[in-house]
Amino acid sequence: MSSKKGIIYLLIIVLLFFLPTIIKDSYFLYMAILSGIFVILALSLNVIVGYAGQMSFCHSAFFGVGAYTSALLVMNLKFSFWLALPLAMVAALILAFIIGYPSLRLRGPYFAIVTVGCAEVVRSILYNWVDLTGGPMGLPKIPPPDPIRLGNLFTLTFNTRQSYYYLVLVFVLLTLFIIIKLMKSKAGRAFIAIREDEGFARSIGIDIKGYKILAFAISAIFAGMAGSLYAHYILFISPVSFTIAESINVILMVIIGGMGTMVGPIFGAILLTALPEVLRAVADYRMVLYGLLLMLVMIFLPGGLMAALRAVASLFSKGSGIAAKGGSIART
Repeated sequence: MSSKKGIIYLLIIVLLFFLPTIIKDSYFLYMAILSGIFVILALSLNVIVGYAGQMSFCHSAFFGVGAYTSALLVMNLKFSFWLALPLAMVAALILAFIIGYPSLRLRGPYFAIVTVGCAEVVRSILYNWVDLTGGPMGLPKIPPPDPIRLGNLFTLTFNTRQSYYYLVLVFVLLTLFIIIKLMKSKAGRAFIAIREDEGFARSIGIDIKGYKILAFAISAIFAGMAGSLYAHYILFISPVSFTIAESINVILMVIIGGMGTMVGPIFGAILLTALPEVLRAVADYRMVLYGLLLMLVMIFLPGGLMAALRAVASLFSKGSGIAAKGGSIART
């Protein structure tokens, strides 16, 4: 990373930390928190879809299992949120192995169809296991995260939107940091090799199934984290929030932002979280508009918004280069 990019990213992080003090509107903070949770979801899905090249439609299942696991542990077994959150991630990981181990030997549309079925099975369990999950009535009155006491100095509580915003922001930055490190590792290079040419990757000794399962598992772990954060923020969950439509929504975030990029899913998640509010007046046509937007992006911007931004930046850099050449010629 160049020093110029590093300074820009640092300034963005500083701005994000000061955002609640600059914009104090409660509804804006609500949307910012939801955007952060969906940024984690989109970044996690990008590992398996964007980098490993496997189209998965069961992210809502990992999201839902993480949410229900965390909520039930805190409500029924009186666990601390700080213990329930990693256990929610473990639960999503276990589900990923159950789904991924037998199905990741399939390729292309066959794997995608299996994940659709798995997502629907998980939703049906959440809907019908009334004694545990509350069924269609859901789980109300989920408590917020436990306070963190720093000795006798002060106590961090998370029962306000501003405090929860900072909690989600820390987890977003942690997710981003881990995934960036992952993609620079041997595993990350293996994911990209599998995406580009599975046959070639196999010929040079890459364990195709092993790395696919690894990508699927990492994707599920962070989705479980997002589910836990979502449950303890909204304070109510039901199977309606974890349908196949939610998986499609997260896939749209990744595709529209730019698959296989680090910043693209962030843009996509923020855009598609805010878009329903912008289109509230035409809510009945939301999925039609989403479909139209996806179609336009796939036709005109197959690389997503990040490809468009890079193209614009390239034009500006070429323009400034030409202008600099022209100036030097004129001086001579």
